[in-house]
Amino acid sequence: MQSLFQQPAHNLPFEKIAAIDLGSNSFHMVIAQVTHGQLRVVGEYGEKVQLAAGLQNNILDDESQQRGLACLTRFAQVIENMPLGSVRIVGTNALRVAKNRYDFIGEAMDIIPHPVEVIAGREEARLIYVGVANTMDHGEQKRLVVDIGGGSTEFIIGSQQKPILTESLHMGCVGFRQRFFKDGSITKSNFQKAVTAARLEMLSIQDDYLEENWDLAIGSSGTIKAAFNIIKENNWGKKGITLKGIKTIQKALFDAGHADNLDLAGLKAERKTTFAAGLAILTAVFECFQIKSMDLSVGALREGVLFDVMGRYAEKDIRETTVQYLLNQYHIDKEQAKLVAHTGLSALAQVKEDWQINSISSENFLRWSSLLHEVGMGISHSRYHKHGAYIISESDLPGFSQQEQQALANLILRHRRKFTQSLNYRFTRRDQQELDRLAVLLRFAINLHHDRKEGDMPIFSMKAKDNTLHIEFLPGWLEARPLTFANLQLEADYLLAKNFTLTFS
Repeated sequence: MQSLFQQPAHNLPFEKIAAIDLGSNSFHMVIAQVTHGQLRVVGEYGEKVQLAAGLQNNILDDESQQRGLACLTRFAQVIENMPLGSVRIVGTNALRVAKNRYDFIGEAMDIIPHPVEVIAGREEARLIYVGVANTMDHGEQKRLVVDIGGGSTEFIIGSQQKPILTESLHMGCVGFRQRFFKDGSITKSNFQKAVTAARLEMLSIQDDYLEENWDLAIGSSGTIKAAFNIIKENNWGKKGITLKGIKTIQKALFDAGHADNLDLAGLKAERKTTFAAGLAILTAVFECFQIKSMDLSVGALREGVLFDVMGRYAEKDIRETTVQYLLNQYHIDKEQAKLVAHTGLSALAQVKEDWQINSISSENFLRWSSLLHEVGMGISHSRYHKHGAYIISESDLPGFSQQEQQALANLILRHRRKFTQSLNYRFTRRDQQELDRLAVLLRFAINLHHDRKEGDMPIFSMKAKDNTLHIEFLPGWLEARPLTFANLQLEADYLLAKNFTLTFS
């Protein structure tokens, strides 16, 4: 399995990048050529995997996993020679809720040797908006974006490139099919039950979204695309999707009576089984938000992932913006944080070859954790590392996958006191080893600046091997700092509990 931290060690854009969306209903892959900083899609691939259909008590069954792995085997042929960092794979709702997701992810990464990132619902919503905003220009108009997926539905209000509200609700066309249309029959009764269930889900966000007074509504992805095409190809409307057009489709569904009997121009055969469920959710969206008409976006999650990858290599990494927001939001001592970050990165530069830490993302994680290690200070000084880890672990952090978020929380939790503390989050063996070593360097940097003296930049040299680290300071430096000397002695005891040897002179 490839490591979460293994990313390319350069800042130049790739000639070709790819995004793979492991959705609850479908897996999609898009390949784009990068030319002068612009993206040109050169390949699109998709298969109806219906991963969410295999969820039983939040456990993915073997059959659904095998469907997904078979699809990825076919995708792998297209991207087999693409370097690390040029392919980003994101998992959505089905993998978010699956308790055995790491069994699937492990096998998936054996097939496609690129990290599989499970993203939170609001991060999925943000990426969808990025995809829409970069493929449709509406000037300064405020827009409501809705994406009905297999396991969740995302709602975003934004203007230009900036999302204002993001939300992800646990309702999707595969889940609703299982609840209301399991045998394939479509009646007014079960359809209305599905609409009511969807409206109840949206009650929690309805008022906040209506208050924003958007100018236009945009839909993306499968269900909404199918509804748009059906209305267009059957001449049931001229202004995109309207409630009148939706009602006309409903009548056609009721007349058919069963998914197998659906024969509508614009509806693909593979979408027949989930379309009634998706349309019920779309009906509820129109009713709940009083939408008059909805346009269709060609961009969605996978396009958003592509543009997000581009941003990371063009100094527009949304994760940096998120870190800066947290620094301000929690009133962190920025000067102290910068001192710790500087010393930590200086230490990493000296041992990265000995410890085989050569990736940009590892430097980012050490720097981000250095900047944010005091994020919990405003809650409680005595346990601020635990509060800080909780804040990072449980907050919505735009740009961060769940694995990245938990890795950052792991470092913040372990930056002081017991080195053996854990968030009980499962990392690969290689990732855990890298996190251990980054945590050692973070703790070292914090110990050296425990006296919080601005401008005091210690000079030291380091040598590392396996689970040992030796540090040498300038003659007399430690002797003049008894607090630092005592902290390092205590640190050696903490690390020994993890069979890690720290020596210094």
